[in-house]
Amino acid sequence: MTPELLLEEQTLAPALKVMLLLGAASLLPAILLSMTSFVRIVVVLSLLRQGLGSMQSPPTQVIVGLSLFLTAFTMAPVMSEIQEKAWEPMQRNELTEFQAIEAATLPTERFMLRQTREKDLALFYEFTGKPLPERVEDVPLTMAMPAFVLSEMTTAFQMGVIVLLPFLVVDLAVASLLMSMGMMMVPPTMMSLPIKLLLFVLVDGWNLVAGSLLRSFA
Repeated sequence: MTPELLLEEQTLAPALKVMLLLGAASLLPAILLSMTSFVRIVVVLSLLRQGLGSMQSPPTQVIVGLSLFLTAFTMAPVMSEIQEKAWEPMQRNELTEFQAIEAATLPTERFMLRQTREKDLALFYEFTGKPLPERVEDVPLTMAMPAFVLSEMTTAFQMGVIVLLPFLVVDLAVASLLMSMGMMMVPPTMMSLPIKLLLFVLVDGWNLVAGSLLRSFA
């Protein structure tokens, strides 16, 4: 039996393909949150908005939209590798659907493990009683995904602290000034918001934050 006939026998029926595509579409939000750079980006941008003190500006839709575009930019090399090693061979009938999924998983897992702290990965291996593997291929997704999310949350909060510190200094300075002037009934946040926005615009804050996020994945 030729390899072409063997691949044809291993391919899925059209109806089953549709069912798998619908199932994958329902899991897409979870995949986006757990296997890409979206978590770090959206957490940092949300903390930035809280630091500015403008709870409704920029709106949540803008924060999520910007996070999605930055996620697509940072994940572009991984997607290109998936297209080259999984999608295109499957379109040429060189790989079955299951082989293509396996080929697409490896670049994604490599990206996740590059951003994962060894301490977080070791946490899950400790509960299974298994030693840490030496190769990326030996790390299952059940270990890589939760460790990656933990590491992303840790990194996002570390970056968030750096983002929030200048705004905290401004809030403290404005609060101290109001106290010294006896204006205790004036909300410090109302007075500090224009100052923080002005400073943020003067230092080109959005460019700095976006650049720091992109460089953190380099």
